[in-house]
Amino acid sequence: MKIDEATRQELLKGVVAAGDRVLEVYAQDFSVETKADDSPLTQADMAAHRALTALLQRLTPEIPLLSEESDAIPFETRRQWSSYWLIDPLDGTKEFIKKNGEFTLNVALVENGVPRFGIVHAPVLGMTWWGDADSGAFKITPDGERPIRVRELPTAGDQPWLIVGSRSHGTESFEAFCARLPAHERVSMGSSLKLCLVAEGAADLYPRLAPTCEWDTAAAQAVVTAAGGQVLDAETLEPLRCNQQESTLNPFFIVCGQSDSRWEEALRASFELRAPSHEQ
Repeated sequence: MKIDEATRQELLKGVVAAGDRVLEVYAQDFSVETKADDSPLTQADMAAHRALTALLQRLTPEIPLLSEESDAIPFETRRQWSSYWLIDPLDGTKEFIKKNGEFTLNVALVENGVPRFGIVHAPVLGMTWWGDADSGAFKITPDGERPIRVRELPTAGDQPWLIVGSRSHGTESFEAFCARLPAHERVSMGSSLKLCLVAEGAADLYPRLAPTCEWDTAAAQAVVTAAGGQVLDAETLEPLRCNQQESTLNPFFIVCGQSDSRWEEALRASFELRAPSHEQ
């Protein structure tokens, strides 16, 4: 499905409106529940879920939808979908609870397993990233909208590489990866903002060597690829795909502007420390 200009504008407007609902909860005292997988859940997660679900069902009623907060949908049903919406109503709930502002609303259109269109909105930051396979990638701030593009890896000795990592999910494998790299600096951040930093050329690499789910990454993956970058399975270096199995868990992955033998070798070394139970 091609997203036309009018639909895209309605989607962007609706996602920002859902973000405003999240900010209403963010500004108050709120309760935190624990889901079956031990991840946190707040009123904001559910408010955004309801707002985004209503938005997508109104604009594209013919396209099925899977949300992190949806009831489970069997793979036998999902595998029949050639296109579907995949959303994370509140990515970075831990950051939301910490009130550091590093959380996003993620909406992706997946076609034949490939995220083709995505919106990532950061309500506290007042920023939105969107990407379309046909139109490119863009960042919207209070100053307006501008196209974004991944950057070339800095020349050795010219300036350090910038590596972005998770604020809440550091791993021994990540440390081993970084130890093998040329001169570099690190920045920690929550949610899918990390992928957006690579997409806009503000970071070079984001290795994710800890568990994530497809709804955590699909929208930002669409932005990264529209910006000329890649989101690759860390073991096979093949593009990440959605809806290929019963589980919605991603493999470990790396987000990059382009391939390079130096980080590929560092990644292989990091797998020597890979935890055998990462899929549990």
